[in-house]
Amino acid sequence: MSVLVLHRNPLAAFPYRRWLSGDAPGLDDRTPYPGDLVVLAARDKIESAGEQLPGPLDHDFTHLDLFGTLDDETVPARALALAERHRITHVIAHHEADVALAARLRERLGLDGPRSADIRPFRDKALMKKLARQAGIEVAPHTVPGSAQEARDFAARHGFPVVLKHREGYNSIGLRIVADPDELEARLADAYRDGPRDDLLIEAYVPGRMCHVDGLVVDGRTVAAWPSQYQYDLASFGVDAGPRVDLTLDVADPLTPRLLTLVERTLAALKPEGSRLRTHAFHAEVFHTPDDRLVLCEIAGRSGGAKIREVFEILFGIQLAVQVTRAEAGLPLPAVEGAVDERGLLRPRCMAGQVLTMKRPGLVRSLPSVPDEEWVRGFWLFAEEGQVIPPAGGSADFLTATVGSAPTRAECERRLRALGARIVAETKIVPVGGEEA
Repeated sequence: MSVLVLHRNPLAAFPYRRWLSGDAPGLDDRTPYPGDLVVLAARDKIESAGEQLPGPLDHDFTHLDLFGTLDDETVPARALALAERHRITHVIAHHEADVALAARLRERLGLDGPRSADIRPFRDKALMKKLARQAGIEVAPHTVPGSAQEARDFAARHGFPVVLKHREGYNSIGLRIVADPDELEARLADAYRDGPRDDLLIEAYVPGRMCHVDGLVVDGRTVAAWPSQYQYDLASFGVDAGPRVDLTLDVADPLTPRLLTLVERTLAALKPEGSRLRTHAFHAEVFHTPDDRLVLCEIAGRSGGAKIREVFEILFGIQLAVQVTRAEAGLPLPAVEGAVDERGLLRPRCMAGQVLTMKRPGLVRSLPSVPDEEWVRGFWLFAEEGQVIPPAGGSADFLTATVGSAPTRAECERRLRALGARIVAETKIVPVGGEEA
C-alpha cells in the first residue's frame, strides 16, 4: 500500500504518516505506517502560514515535491510520474482545488475512490444547482452567461445586487457582489475581454444570514453532521479588520433539524446510485432568509476550511481530516466506529465556534499573546512580528484563528467576541514606511 497526497495547506497540521499508522493489516496503533508516502505540496500555502519550508531531513515522507503553487501546470504530469514510480495505490486530496486532479489520477491508474463523474456535482456549481433544484431544493436564480450581454440580461430580469463567481471557485476567490449597473459593466469588461466563456456563474443575491453544515459520511451514510452560522459576510475578507465569529447552533434551535434535513436531501441529489463517493466529509452553505426560507448556496464533498475541522473535533471527538485521510487510503475508521451510538450516529458534546482575523497589508509590529482561557481549544498565528504581509487573497487567508467551546451557543458567542476584540486590540500592522493601519 502506498499513498500520494496533493497538499494545498500548511504542513504542520497534517501529520499524514501518524494519521495513517495502526489498523492496517498486521499493524497496531503504535506501528508507523510502513508504505510509501509521496506528497506534492504548495510552497505558497506553507509560507503564507508562517511555516519554514521543510528541508530533506525535516519530514517523514518517502518523497516530497514543493511547487510554488499546486496550480502549476506541471503538477498533473509530475503526480502521475511519481504515482507510477512508487506504485501508488491511493490518492488523497483535502483541498477543493485538488479533488478533480485526484479523481483523474485514480481513473488513469485504475485506483479505488471517487472518479471525475462522482466529484463533478460538488465542483460544478451550475450542475450542483440543477440537480438540487430537480430534487425540490430551493437555489438562487442563476445562469452561466456565455457573454457580457447574457449577464446584463440576467441582471435586468432579477435586479441588483447580483453575485458573480467562478463556476468551480472556492474560498470566495473571485466572488463579487455587484451593486449596480456601472459596477457590473466594469466587471464584465474585464471578465469578457477575451470573448465568450462558460466558466462563470451569475446569480440573484439572497438576503439573510449564511449557515453551514459540516459532516462525515461513512460508506454512504452520514454518521455526524452539525450546523453553524457565520456571524459575518464571507465575501468581505479583503476589507474586514474586525473579528469574524462563526458559531454552532444549539440542539434546541429550530433551524438545526431543518438544516440537517436539507443537507441530507442535497447529498442524495448529488450522489446517484453507483457513486464512488462513499466515505467523505462535506461542507454545505445555506442562506436563512428574513422570511424564514432555506436556500442552498453550495455544497462541497470535502471538509470546510478555516478551523471547521477543529470545531468539528470539539463537537464530536473526531478530526475530519484524519478520518478522510484514512478512508481515502483504504484504512478502517476505529475512532468513528467506537464513538457512534446504537443508531450509528455521533452526537455533539457541547457547543463550539471559531473567531478569525484576516491578513491586512503592511508590516506586522505586534501580534496577540496566546490566550490562556481554559475554554480555548486552539490558537494559531499565521504571521510573525517584523514580517511584511500582503492583503488577504481569499476567505481562508487568516492572520489569527482561535477555536473554543461552551455549554451553549450564547455563552460561546460571548466568549469568542470578547476574545476577538482583545486579539484585534493587540494586533498592530502598519503600512511599510508609514503609520499604523
